[in-house]
Amino acid sequence: MRNGPELSPTGAPQTPIGPSSIEAPTLREAIGVWARIGVLSFGGPAGQIALMHEELVERRAWIDSERFLHALNYCMLLPGPEAQQLATYIGFLIHGTPGGLAAGLLFVLPGALLMGVLSALYAVFHMAPAVAALFFGLKAAVFAVVLEAVLRIGKRALRSRVLVAVAGLAFVALFFFAIPFPFVVLAAGAFGFIGSRVAPWTFPPSSVRGPETTQDSLVSRMAAAGELKHTTPSARRALYTLLVFGTAWALPLACLRLALGPASVYVREGIFFSQAAVLTFGGAYAVLAYVAQAAVDEFHWLAPGEMLDGLGLAETTPGPLILVLQFVGFLGAYRDPGTLPPLLAGFFGSFVTLWATFAPCFLMIFIGAPYIELLRGHRSINAALASITAAVVGVILNLGVWFGLHVLFRSVTEIQLGPLHMLAPSLASIDLGASTLAAIALLCLTRFKLGLPKTLALSSTLGFAMKLLLGFS
Repeated sequence: MRNGPELSPTGAPQTPIGPSSIEAPTLREAIGVWARIGVLSFGGPAGQIALMHEELVERRAWIDSERFLHALNYCMLLPGPEAQQLATYIGFLIHGTPGGLAAGLLFVLPGALLMGVLSALYAVFHMAPAVAALFFGLKAAVFAVVLEAVLRIGKRALRSRVLVAVAGLAFVALFFFAIPFPFVVLAAGAFGFIGSRVAPWTFPPSSVRGPETTQDSLVSRMAAAGELKHTTPSARRALYTLLVFGTAWALPLACLRLALGPASVYVREGIFFSQAAVLTFGGAYAVLAYVAQAAVDEFHWLAPGEMLDGLGLAETTPGPLILVLQFVGFLGAYRDPGTLPPLLAGFFGSFVTLWATFAPCFLMIFIGAPYIELLRGHRSINAALASITAAVVGVILNLGVWFGLHVLFRSVTEIQLGPLHMLAPSLASIDLGASTLAAIALLCLTRFKLGLPKTLALSSTLGFAMKLLLGFS
């Protein structure tokens, strides 16, 4: 028997929700919820997806777990930030295109504003000791957030031994053999599609639910009442969406090229990050190697190693990890400002980068969501998507291990023996301070239920104090 309201990972009381208490929010009310999610969306895609499940499925019952995971499966297939696309998808379900725009923009805006400020501080002070000390504790806490979130997402998505095996194989393929992410996703999808036909009992229908939620969610009630007509597939609507959002994406970049010429750093950033937005899969970590090589070797926007600094900043701010690209765009323009003052050039470069990176996300969701909703009852398609989601659990675990190695150890070596390709830490280089802070943060989240904002603040304060005592060494 409970003695009081259960606390969510964000530290807010979690009130049980039943069918009779679900009320449709106005767009204004929904904007408040999306803004809250945007401000608290720390921890990378794993933590962000867990936060949205907590807020939208378990706490408010706007959408049920089955529909949530179905939407997530689709977003995992797309290039770009899956958590931001998932927010856009759910916002679109509830309030149409305005709701999707509000959800997607508010998911990005808080982190983008903070990332712009941090990029400017980095450019001017280049990670001064006090700034580095502040983020030392935050990095350790975010590692703990990712670990806790992987467990929560895995419990919801891995509902059979077969899906657990798919997640394990995906992790092995990525961590030990460096198989490209798209191949892992395609293999998982094919396995699920074929497996559901050959041995359908191995892919049971999803029955995952929030602990306090029934399947009589807001979206389910809207569908039963015929209020989801905007999700009905329509070739005419899809073409209209393509023209409007495709033009909104490409026209400003084309005008920039006409005004400044192809050699301008802003034009090159717009074209390059537009290509990255549609050609790279697997989230920020998958984009990292592709962008780092071009930014360092081809465009000379960054010095070697600075990409990891940017990734560290993105890890410790709310919003999608792919905001690391904003850091790259800022530094590229800051160091080649043309006629603008360097800081103003940096902010303009980061805006161009954000536009080129996120505009395609809205296009893909608004065109694809109605067709994905139509496929909700297709057993083989659902099995393929469930298998892909299981593989992505392995992907997120791989990303968590990758991040943990770089946070907890000062020296990490790349090993390649034939097909074996993995990272191995030097055990002697373990950072006892970071390890201690990560353990404290994990205990705060899992045992003491301190909540995400308080855990991040505590870890940052402890990290700063630790570095201060050591003379910022």
